[in-house]
Formats: sequence, C-alpha cells, structure tokens
Amino acid sequence: MSRPHLTHWGAFQARSDGTRLTDVQPFPGDPEPNQLIHNVASAQHHPTRVDRPYVRAGWLERGPGPAPGRGSEPFVPLDWAEAEELLGAELRRVYHDHGARKVFGGSYGWGSAGRFHHAQSQVHRFLNTLGGYVRSFGTYSYGTSEALLPHILGDAWAVIRGSTSWEQIERHTDLVVAFGGISAKNAMMSSGGVARHRIRGRLARARAAGTRFVSISPIADDTPPEAEAEWLAPRPGTDAALMLALAHVLITEELADHTFLDRYTVGYHKFAADVIGQGRTPEWAAARTGLPAARIRELAREMAAGRTMISVSWSLQRARFGEQPLWLGVVLAAMLGQIGLPGGGFGHGYGSSAYPGEGGSAISLPALPQGHNPVREFIPVARISDMLLNPGAPYEFNGQRLSYPDIRLVYWCGGNPFHHHQDLARLREAFTRPETIVVHDPFWTATARHADFVLPSTMTVERDDFGMGNADAELWAMPALTAPHAQARDDYTIFSALAARFGVEREFTEGRDARAWLEHLYSTWRKDLPDFETFFANGVAELPVRPADQVLLADFRADPEASPLPTPSGRIEIHSATIEGFGYQDCPGHPVWLDPGPEPEDRPLYLLANQPKSRLHSQHDVGAHSRATKHRDREPLRMHPGDAAARGLGDGDIVLVRGERGACLAAVRISDALRPGVVQLSTGAWYDPDPADPAFCRHGNPNVLFADLPTSNLAQGCAGAHTRVEVTAYDGELPPLSVLAPPPSQSDA
Repeated sequence: MSRPHLTHWGAFQARSDGTRLTDVQPFPGDPEPNQLIHNVASAQHHPTRVDRPYVRAGWLERGPGPAPGRGSEPFVPLDWAEAEELLGAELRRVYHDHGARKVFGGSYGWGSAGRFHHAQSQVHRFLNTLGGYVRSFGTYSYGTSEALLPHILGDAWAVIRGSTSWEQIERHTDLVVAFGGISAKNAMMSSGGVARHRIRGRLARARAAGTRFVSISPIADDTPPEAEAEWLAPRPGTDAALMLALAHVLITEELADHTFLDRYTVGYHKFAADVIGQGRTPEWAAARTGLPAARIRELAREMAAGRTMISVSWSLQRARFGEQPLWLGVVLAAMLGQIGLPGGGFGHGYGSSAYPGEGGSAISLPALPQGHNPVREFIPVARISDMLLNPGAPYEFNGQRLSYPDIRLVYWCGGNPFHHHQDLARLREAFTRPETIVVHDPFWTATARHADFVLPSTMTVERDDFGMGNADAELWAMPALTAPHAQARDDYTIFSALAARFGVEREFTEGRDARAWLEHLYSTWRKDLPDFETFFANGVAELPVRPADQVLLADFRADPEASPLPTPSGRIEIHSATIEGFGYQDCPGHPVWLDPGPEPEDRPLYLLANQPKSRLHSQHDVGAHSRATKHRDREPLRMHPGDAAARGLGDGDIVLVRGERGACLAAVRISDALRPGVVQLSTGAWYDPDPADPAFCRHGNPNVLFADLPTSNLAQGCAGAHTRVEVTAYDGELPPLSVLAPPPSQSDA
C-alpha cells in the first residue's frame, strides 16, 4: 500500500518493502511536483549513511582537547552502550567543570519537516535539561532581515509571513518590480514542508490578469517564464545604487506621495536630502549597475503610474552591506504611497520560499517544549568561526557590545555548517579548537567528518511524525515507511538514553516514548479534530485556512494611531535614530550607497552562489537526482558563452574557480541566461577538501571562495551571495573525491 510523507521540498506517496522505498510518486494534489522527492529513496542506503556510532580515533586515544586532526583522522566504531557511556561521561565533565556557558547547541532546523522529530527542538530540549547552552540568533537565509526589519517595519517574521497574498496581486497589481527575481526553485521549499507548489501558476494567472513583471537580477531564469518578465540585469551587488537612482527620479520629478510619507513614516526628508546632495542620479547608477540611465528613469515613472509591488528577495540581504537594498525596497514602496493597499507596497521573500503570499493555516502547529535556557550568551548564527577562533573577543551586534564565549563542547544536531558558512578552510580551523564536538546525522557530511562523536540518526522516512508547511492548511501524518538504516536511531531515543545517564530521563521524556509524545502533542493541541489514531490512519487533517485577501500592513494604513508599528516611532522608519545612534559606518541611520571597494584585476568575474535546483541546501547531495545534474561528479558552473569563449572553454570542461579565499573545481555549463561577466555556482556540493589544502574543494563547494565577512555590525548576517572569481581550464589529472564514501575507520586505517 502506498503511504504519504512530507518533506521540506514536497509531499509524496511511497511503497516500501520494509527496508527500501520501492516506488515514489508525487502527491496527486500537487500542481507543480518537485523532482527532489526522488533524492530520498536513492540516498537512504547510500554508502555515506552513518551505520553505527563512531568516535574519532585521536579523541579515544588522547581524550578531549583541541585537535588539529579533526577532519582527517580515522574513526573507531562503537556499539551504542559504549558510545552512550563515553559521551555521557564527557557531557558530565564539561557541565561539571566548565558549566553550561561553555556548551554551544548548534542546529539549523532543516533536519526534518516533522514537528516532533525536529532536530533543533530535540537538541535544545536536551541541553536545557542538562543546564542550558549558548545559542545562535537568526538564520543564514534572512538573518540580516531579522535584525534590520524590527527597526524599520517591526517584527521580521510578521512582515514575511504577512505578505500581501497572491490573490491580491492577481486582482490589483499593475507592476511587480522584483529585485532578485521570483525564483521557482526556491519557492519549492518551505520550513515544515510544502504539499502544494503553486508559484508558476500564481505568476501565470497574474500575468494573464494584466500584471507586468520586471525581474532585476543578473540571472534571467531567476523569474520563471510564466511571468513573461522584462529582464534587467545589473552587476551583482549594485541593487542599492539602482534603488537610490529610482528614488532620485521620484523626488526630482515630484512623483513621491508626500501625504503618505508625512502620515506614515519618519525621516524621509533626511533621506531625500542625502539622495539629492550625493547626486544619486540615473546616470550615476548606470555607471555602477551597467543599466541604461534612460531605462532607470522610465522605470521610476512606471512604478509611480499604477499599483506597484516592490519585491525584494532574500538573496539581496545575503551580501556585504545587505541591509541597504532591503531598507531601500521599503523606502521605495513608502515613496510610492502604496504600503497597505491591495496589491501594492512591499514584499520580502516572494520566490525565496514557498509561503510568502500564500494563505496557509490560520492556526499554529504544536511543538515540542524546549524548556528554559538560563544561559544568556548567544552569537549571530553566521559568526560560528569567529566564536571558536576568538573566545573572549569583543564584537558589535545590533547596538550591543558583546564578546564571544569560550566554547569547550559543540553539540550539533540537524544541520551542516560546512554548507551554510563561508571560508571553509577557516571554519575547518575553527572546528579544531573545541575540546569535543558531537554530531547527530544520517550521513557522513563534512560536519560529521569534523566531529569527535558521530551518532547515526534516522531519516524522516524511518520514523513516525506529523508535519505541515507554512504554505499549507493540512496536517500530514508522516508514518515510518521503512525500518531504520543499520543501527540508526532517532534523536529523541539518543537523547533519552543520555538523559538517563544523567539521572534526568524523567525531566527530558516526561515518561513518554516518541509515539506517546506525538499523541500528546496532537491531542492537547486541537480538540476539534479526529482522534489521533483516526488522523494517523487517514493521513491528513484539514485545518482552518487564513483569508486569501491578506494585505501587508493594511491595519496600519487604515489607522496608524490605533494600529502603530512595533518600531520606536510607531511608523515606518526611513531614517532610524536608533540605528544612527549605534554609530556604525557600515550601516548608518538611513539607507545609502556603500562603496564595495576596488575591483580585483585578477578576479574579473562575479560569481553568484545561489541555492541549488537539485536539492535543498546540501541535503541528499548523494541522491540520484542531485548527482544527475553534475558532470564527472563535479558541481555545474553556468557561464555566459562570451565569457567561456574568451577563456577557451566549452560545455562540460572541468575548470578551476579561484576566489578570494580558496579555489574549487566545477564543470562548465554554457548558458545565455546570465549577464556577461557573471558565473553561477550553486551551494550545496558536499565540501571535499584536498588533504594538503583545505581551501581547495575538489567537488565544487563555492563557500571555499568567500571571505568570512558579515553584512555589517548591525546584523552580522551571512554575506555569501556573491564574490569575485576567475575561471580557467583545469589541466591536471582530475583528483578523486572522498565524499562519496565513508571516512576511514580504525579497522581500515
């Protein structure tokens, strides 16, 4: 019998022989099925699955301590009892000798679409039971937005979750100006899962209704063909210059809505005076963006002529000074006076994930309680290397003067920082500093290979759970489809056994096994749904749906006194006195153009390191669908025909991509969907460093190329969207890969 399952990238139905998935088909109700579902079955029993507990040989021989050999030493297989005893003793030592402020609880939350077996919730609950941990703030995806938006609009999640609905855009919008495009591949994903993909249909219906799209991106297919979008391709990193020039036209041609600006915003006149005083004209912007000044001027007039939605993708704020284009998107929408109107105003994240603009459920889902964390120390999520390399060092963050904690033990569960982070050679050095690193993972990812304890966790198809995506209004049962691979256990079972060794099993489990927790969370959450057993047998429960006529900040527009924004002024802050008071040169009190510095002559190409089409982040990179997109097992690098010809390169050639901090191999794919001078290499290829040079990835991970720099002192966000590179033919013998097999164990060494 075929049974349902939900992943972050889609729902599917599968048959199983009890050990393997024998047939995987898309959920019949999905109008735009995602082929990533086929990575699951092919990855499940890949040789890189972790089959049993392991401990690094050097840790076993010498005990805890900084370890230059992490990432290169063999591992020793253990049985579960041995692993629990060793790890339990080490946790007891660290908490007793150093305290909870020396433990970092790392997790990125993408380990499962399920609500109970949510790795981030599990590890945080466990560490809180032991006494707490140092946490991280924000996300790599939109961490800059999470810090900035509260100052200028209010809660970042409310802005993203409360986006004007696609139904309103279809009915009311004349023009969508999409900075960063509206990417279909990113809209296939959602935290918590997504059952129905709709982005192509949404764009097609809006276009048929008369909405015109302008996609502003160096990549043409950042917006699907259904939108029939005009493509404007600026140089990467110059969106702020373009936005300032658009503002200049609105100011000088008296197209700004001063009635709206006077009632709903603060600081406009400071901003406008600076735009005029600094001469941010279309001609000035043309020299930086490469776009014609006449087209910039005409676009501003078009924006003011009808109902316009200013859409800013998450990609724009994932760059050095990423606060500026995001802030300017809000400012442009305010100048047009359409914030809070149906189909107009500002949107953040259309095409960045599945849920912006979608209705979804009107109620929130149950979650595993994580308990109380008494530790106040935290770091911005993208500052993990800085923390491990510079304990005690001061740094600025969002108006606070903080210092990095001195971490002795890292416990990572449900994430792969060697995918998300930049300057991987530096991150590898950082991972040598703690005394002990513990990782739960189904696979031998780079993070697992740089750990001391590696505990095999189950994949989602190997355990019972339930889940729902942010864009959906159905709760999905997620029954185990197969037995666990080898000796893999779910995180809850692992933590329950460790908690028992501390004498805190009751506090962690509350006397429930995993199935009992599922029933408890479900039954105490909703009394108006079928009982748990009926729900789990049926496979789905319908939930209340949010209205389809949602308009961002409609209540604020209707009455800003009765419904003020949660900003210091209660208004939209075009100029923020709070941010100005921080005194940050890299993020002043209103949005400006910040010069990125001279262009390196030896790296003439712009590289865009965007999200991949063939997987979510780095998940299941060994799956059949992901590997089918590679050439000779190297990640594809898209290149404009003119740039390839100038370097004597052809389609399929293996090339060396050299960046600011390192180099990697890739396989050329010729494409005219790129602006000349721009190449594109997606993130997510598992990091495979050369043994003699950790800054050289043999597989094609672009994060070895980037400097590990924050967006600014305000957000300390990830700045991994683009960098400068050179691409040349690789003439040497193609080096072997190590990521397609498990690391050596002691018996093999």
